[in-house]
Amino acid sequence: MSIATHTAAITGLTNVCMAQVAPITAITNVRVFDGQKICPPSTVIINGEFIGSLDMIPTETLDAQGGILLPGLIDSHIHLTGRDDLSQLAEYGITTGFDMATWPIELLDSLREEKGVTDILGSGIPATSPGSAHSKIPTMPKEALVANASEAKKFVDDRVAEGADYIKVVADVPGPDQETINALVSNAHLNQKLVVVHAINVIATQMAQIAGADVITHAPLDGVMSDAEVHQMVKDNRISIPTLVMMNVTAISKGLDFENACKTVVALHRSGVPVLAGTDANSAPGVPAQVSHGISLHEELELLVRCGMSTTEALRAATSVPAKHFGLCDRGVIQPGYRADLVLVGGNPIENITATKSIQKVWIAGQEFKRSQV
Repeated sequence: MSIATHTAAITGLTNVCMAQVAPITAITNVRVFDGQKICPPSTVIINGEFIGSLDMIPTETLDAQGGILLPGLIDSHIHLTGRDDLSQLAEYGITTGFDMATWPIELLDSLREEKGVTDILGSGIPATSPGSAHSKIPTMPKEALVANASEAKKFVDDRVAEGADYIKVVADVPGPDQETINALVSNAHLNQKLVVVHAINVIATQMAQIAGADVITHAPLDGVMSDAEVHQMVKDNRISIPTLVMMNVTAISKGLDFENACKTVVALHRSGVPVLAGTDANSAPGVPAQVSHGISLHEELELLVRCGMSTTEALRAATSVPAKHFGLCDRGVIQPGYRADLVLVGGNPIENITATKSIQKVWIAGQEFKRSQV
């Protein structure tokens, strides 16, 4: 080997090694939201994809100038049509999203693998039935149509084989009957999967509870959950994702009373039911209503505060609480060893929840997302 060739080989190897060594970034003079309060100015270390310990020697430093650092926000109910949706979410500090129905599976899988944008969990195809409103969505695949309880096992088995993180079931009238919903939930639980049930009215909510759903998404618009129904939510450790932003849009378009949804959320929260921030954001054609990705989560937080949550509780509803209940033990708080999903904001959201919109920087697994809205 010639000297020139040998030198080039060494240089190439050095460049590869340097590329593989992630920078260690120190965010100084930053006030961290610790889940309870805004802490005095300190330093947070980003070491590759994770939050590092303070004894690490940084290779670069960012002065936050007293800004407030939040854990990356989590939208607990989204629908995706492509990578642009992930970028739009990231623009607004949403670093994790729980997708509640995207198909085909190849699209969902491709979005799972995207780096530098919002990370996702997903259910894949939802379960509905022939003749339901959801069955009339133009692109709804035939695999989603579960006609009776005997077809429930195959539906669940197919979603598990596709890598679904949880099972999504649409309860509605017309829609799957009680026996079918029961079978879908029981088969999902046999596979150790959480079941998220779409329920936009009181009857559907009751059906979801009878079936033993783990999560009920949406809040009824045609009435308010009774005290007994709220108590059942508490007794069964059930979770609510009320999607108030979507409920408001739906109420306006259909002439229903949005205050019914708000009153239910007030009752759930007062009774101690975990309430997660989710929006039902989507940009798909043919759906009954659309909600913009990203900005809608900040609007959801404002609505949750309107329904009686403290600003601190609302922030937890979009960070540590969904991470806990969906088994994401690597995010939701700012502590060494956790994913470096971070949002730097200029205002104080504990004083005013609208300050979550004053985003200055976003990191997803330690990588800064280059926002266009700066």
